Parts: sequence; structure tokens; C-alpha cells
Amino acid sequence: MPAVHFRDETAAGAPVAGFQVAGLPDRMTLRELIRLRVREEVARHNARPSDRFHGLVRPDGAEAELNGYRLREPRRLDWERQADIAERAFLGNGFFVLAADRQVEDLDEEIDLTGDPDLVFIRLVPLVGG
Repeated sequence: MPAVHFRDETAAGAPVAGFQVAGLPDRMTLRELIRLRVREEVARHNARPSDRFHGLVRPDGAEAELNGYRLREPRRLDWERQADIAERAFLGNGFFVLAADRQVEDLDEEIDLTGDPDLVFIRLVPLVGG
């Protein structure tokens, strides 16, 4: 069964973080993969809740900091809420995704996972004053 490597990179291509999930079907939509990624991140956080969350999108009430988000207090997160935020962020150009070095532009596009691909997530930072 295929595995996928989820990697975060800066816009300049520098790696930030990553992890792998195995045992996946041969094909999944980008929407399913984003939701899978977020569910995995939240599960890791909820196993040991802290005041920092290292994930794709900012939880409600959190402040952005270097490579993550600071929560007001340690708490468990709702993965479905985080996944909904991630979908909206993708649609609003908050990040983009590369699969096999090609930008995936549609949440419903199917991605072939048989080659154990890397999915690269690149967060876009809004310009200030502009």
C-alpha cells in the first residue's frame, strides 16, 4: 500500500518540517490528503496537548510564531475544524501544494500515490502594507 510524505517548505525551497503516512489507497484527492494531513497533525498534538501547535493552519485564537502557532493555553483541537480551515486557506491562496513537482490547483484533483510521492506544502505570507 502506498505511503505519502508530507513536507513543508519555505517559498525558497528550504525544508521546514515533514512526516510520512503509510497504508493509503492508490489514489486520493487533494482534499482527502489535506484532511488526512490535518487529522494526523491534530492527533499528534492531542496526544500531548501543549500551548504550541505545529501544523498547516492556525487554530482559532492562536498567534503565529516561527514554525507554528501559540495557543493561549494547552488544549485539545478539533481536527475537522482545522481541516475546514485548511480547505479555506487553500482556496484563498494561503498555501499551495506540489505533487511530483507539479502544482495541484484543484481540491478535487486525484493524485496517484503508487510512487510513494512527496506532497510539498508551501505557505504563502501576505505582504504588509500592500
